[in-house]
Amino acid sequence: MSLFIDFKDGISKSELEMSKETIDNNGILVFPTETVYALGTSAFNEEGIKKLFEIKNRPLSNPISVLVSDMTMIRSLVKNISPSEEKLIEKFFPGPLTIVFDKKDTVPDVLTAGEDTIGIRMPDNELSLKLIRGTKTPLAATSANISGKESGTNIEMIKEDFGNLVDCYIDGGESQIGIASTVVRVEEDKIKVLREGTITKEELEEAIL
Repeated sequence: MSLFIDFKDGISKSELEMSKETIDNNGILVFPTETVYALGTSAFNEEGIKKLFEIKNRPLSNPISVLVSDMTMIRSLVKNISPSEEKLIEKFFPGPLTIVFDKKDTVPDVLTAGEDTIGIRMPDNELSLKLIRGTKTPLAATSANISGKESGTNIEMIKEDFGNLVDCYIDGGESQIGIASTVVRVEEDKIKVLREGTITKEELEEAIL
């Protein structure tokens, strides 16, 4: 039977501890972000990541991004951060922007589909940030839906898809934006938009001038 935690009126210490225990035991959380709800597990836990791919019916060739709460977590995942990437972080983190970096070797290959890069985002949602801090690990996170279906923006939608396949549901109310993040890669100070979202290429280019 899945755990159900209501975060709408705030987060207690015991609820954060239950969330952390779920992650520590290779479990899968459903939790809110400002874009859509996410399915998450530790970014360093290969077993949990494989479970994430399986219950979402996501091809192993499709990499999963990571949510972080601070710069320390970013540096634990990436080899280096360029001056242009630092400007994007300063301007748009936290927010609906995912930046693709060169990953460290400690990041499991299954997470990145064998690629040498990793997508990272810092959500602009206090519940998400408290959860990530509380679990004490970056979270491998993907939209809470079966691959090919509409992204989940509330718990009831998501429970219909996953039932007891998910270990813990965290209800934070309706998602604010309802659109997935913009995804970018910076190469030689040029921005390549890999997925369009609410942040435009013009806004990104202006930020790195």
